[in-house]
Order: sequence, then C-alpha cells, then structure tokens
Amino acid sequence: METIDPLIAASAERYSRGAVILHWLIALLIIGNVAGAWLSEGMPKPDRAAIMALHKAFGITILLLTLVWIGWRLTHKRPPMVETLKAWEAALARVTHWLFYILMLAMPLTGWAFVSGASQGKPVSMFGLFNIPALPIGFDKATVGTFKDLHGTLGTLIVGLFVLHVLGALKHQFLDRDGTLRRMVPFLK
Repeated sequence: METIDPLIAASAERYSRGAVILHWLIALLIIGNVAGAWLSEGMPKPDRAAIMALHKAFGITILLLTLVWIGWRLTHKRPPMVETLKAWEAALARVTHWLFYILMLAMPLTGWAFVSGASQGKPVSMFGLFNIPALPIGFDKATVGTFKDLHGTLGTLIVGLFVLHVLGALKHQFLDRDGTLRRMVPFLK
C-alpha cells in the first residue's frame, strides 16, 4: 500500500475558483476599508467625507459579497481539512471561519445602522451610481452611539482575527509545510 505525501494530498484538494475569488476579493475590500477608516482620522473634513463615502459603499459591497459567499459555501463542497492537523488546529480553524462570517455580516450592518441614525435616515450612495435606503433605526444619540461603538469594536475584532488567520496560514506554510496555503492561493503550485 502506497502512502500519500500530505503536501501532495493538500495541494490536490484546492478550494473552488469561486471560493478563492470571493475569499481574496472580500479580504482585500476589508483590508482597504479598515485602513481607509483609520487613515482618514484627523484628515480635513472634505477628505475624510470622501473616504468615508467610499468606506460606506465598500461596506455594503462586503455585506452583499459575504451573502454570496455564504450561499456559495452552502451549495459547494469545500475540500476536507488536511489530515495532519491536530484536533485543536481543526477546531480553531472552524471557529475562526465562523467568526469571520459573523463579523463580515455584523460589521457592515452595524456601520449601516450607525450611518442611518447619524444621517437621520439618508440613504447610502453606492459610488454615486444608486442609493441604498437607510435602515429604520432611531436617530437619538444613544442609539447612534451604540451602533458606532459596536462597529468600532467589531473592527478591532476583525483585525485581531485577521492577524490570527494570517499567522495560522504562515505557520502551515513555513513550519508545518503541509500545503494548506496552496489550497487558497491561486499562484502556489
């Protein structure tokens, strides 16, 4: 009986093209959105407003793409985890992925709610092409403040989760050398 090298088995079990595209597209949008929000702090009001208009539109885009990704995950089988994973690594990977889905839904929704209240019901412009209506929430300071604080906290959590995710991927690539990263990176063979 021939044994199969785990590196070869892992690289043979790649994620589908759709999953890879959604993963990287959403990841880049989140990175850009978080960076844009942080970098806009302290900018002159017109510059900050322009960046935040993009931030809002990209946030709604992330929300919609996340819904597509969840639909994709429900209708397309993902490859099994590498057999060399320890039980705690497999459990951490599952929890991390589910937390990402929750945050990728909750962050845009709390941001949309915050903007809906802070703007007193004005719609969100989608890159000047069309508008998304405001969510029906209160305009009082307490409600708006709650959504603003929650959105900021979720932003900090997603950055921490992102760092954990990247460190895990790098561990698998360079320490374990188990081929896990090849399953999601299109140019790695």
